Amino acid sequence: MTQEETTYFAKLLVQQIRDTAIKNCDGQLYATNLKSPVANRWRQAEEEMDMKEFGKMIIADAVDETISYFLDAIDNRVLNVSYNLPNGKTINVSGEIIGELLGWYIGDWRFKYSKERCIDDFPDL
Repeated sequence: MTQEETTYFAKLLVQQIRDTAIKNCDGQLYATNLKSPVANRWRQAEEEMDMKEFGKMIIADAVDETISYFLDAIDNRVLNVSYNLPNGKTINVSGEIIGELLGWYIGDWRFKYSKERCIDDFPDL
């Protein structure tokens, strides 16, 4: 990769994924009129939990938020991603995987594959 290509990728990753996730988490934490399940849960937890438990919850949510924006960037072809399987085959995630990666992650993958804590704000879906 050239320096120009590396810089383009770095800006895309930081601004489209990291910065967007931080802004959204800030909104969840500080916007008193926001009615999302996460914002409601954070407001309630802020009053009821000690700092350590509150931090554990926010850490898991912030990681999920960041991964969500990463997958959304792939879903919307802002970021084109390929990876190599152990058998040597290369998969173009942006072109070969049909579906909504973000939806799969939020709805199933993190609960099915994670060995760490996950919070389900939509248990009835």
